[in-house]
Amino acid sequence: TSEQIEHLHRRFKQLSQDQLTIRKENFDSIPDLEFNPIRGKIVHAFFDKRNLRQESDGLVDEINFEDFLTIMSYFRPIEMNMDEEQLDHFRKEKLKFLFHMYDSDHDGKITLQEYRNVVEELLSGNPHLEKESARSIADGAMMEAASICVGQMGPDQVYEGITFEDFLKMWQGIDIETKMHVRFLNMETIAHCY
Repeated sequence: TSEQIEHLHRRFKQLSQDQLTIRKENFDSIPDLEFNPIRGKIVHAFFDKRNLRQESDGLVDEINFEDFLTIMSYFRPIEMNMDEEQLDHFRKEKLKFLFHMYDSDHDGKITLQEYRNVVEELLSGNPHLEKESARSIADGAMMEAASICVGQMGPDQVYEGITFEDFLKMWQGIDIETKMHVRFLNMETIAHCY
């Protein structure tokens, strides 16, 4: 809505300190992101050309307000008047954004190492969990992904990684539409930092 765009524009101006673009360091002033274990991946996602709907791979150094709106559109809530086709497209867009966060080398697959990195980051705040335990969790989750996506594998088969199609299968039946949201847009939170 125009009201949401106005709110996002005010937030953009706050983050950019009234500049025309935002750089990665502008995200340092967001308290809600400060303690998020995957903070780096979230910030990285804002500058990923794939998420900006550009045809090329890689990262941009800064984003303008239109880019910011593009990224924020992945987090918008479901509209009640969406038909099944629109809802399916909406869901795939959200999942593609998440997929890009995991696929850090931009090769179209989430490898075991990439998955381990994410799990280790997510669990890094837990002082009682050792790195080996995090690795075991990631390995088990990857084996589960392989069984969902490929089925029973032979002893000589190696699961190369999760493709986007595999990722869609894994998320089937999970309500991503209401779970994927952004809290750091709260403007009152940043106001306390000044």
